[in-house]
Amino acid sequence: MSDAADRLSEVQAKIADAATRAQRRAEDICLIAVSKTHDAAAIRPLIAAGQRHFGENRVQEAAAKWPELRAETPDVMLHLIGQQGGLTIDGLMAIPPADIEPAPFFALLDELAERNRLPGRSMGMSGDYETAVMLGATHVRVGTALFGAR
Repeated sequence: MSDAADRLSEVQAKIADAATRAQRRAEDICLIAVSKTHDAAAIRPLIAAGQRHFGENRVQEAAAKWPELRAETPDVMLHLIGQQGGLTIDGLMAIPPADIEPAPFFALLDELAERNRLPGRSMGMSGDYETAVMLGATHVRVGTALFGAR
């Protein structure tokens, strides 16, 4: 097994463990591999290991690397207000300050999403995704734990 596959397996196991502790199903949490600034060579092993959800922060970065990775066009979460006349909000996303315990922020986001009947809760990154899963995350964004430090 490659280093990337090992790292992916470790992250998936931690998500599953956190979900179990929170009496949730691991399959209800979407792992988004944050591949920003990483080239196609770094992404390929994760695809080979079964990872299917990736996050980029710039459309230009995604457009440059994804044709090299697969023949099909990837699905992109991008809504242009000018073209659609509005947005449909499916959930909330939180990135707590790096130097503060994230749990209260995750709990607040979960409460706000519940209050507003929003199903999606995108919270948690490499350093705190297990806490986020235990506090209701439906999506976790993990980069460093999968790809290593930038």
